[in-house]
Amino acid sequence: MSENPNPIELQKHLGGLDYPVSKEDVVRRAEESGADGTVLEALRGLPEKTFEKPTDVTEAVFGG
Repeated sequence: MSENPNPIELQKHLGGLDYPVSKEDVVRRAEESGADGTVLEALRGLPEKTFEKPTDVTEAVFGG
């Protein structure tokens, strides 16, 4: 299992998203912002669902 990204780094790459968003939108935004492999791997592992707010993404990545 790979390590989780830093939560601040994660949210930095998701700035500018208009919620609610899909998993695909989250991953696309992170790719466009130049997220590193750790962040992208974590986001690609998210469940296929709609995220209502930024903390929903963080909780899904970190199991909060």
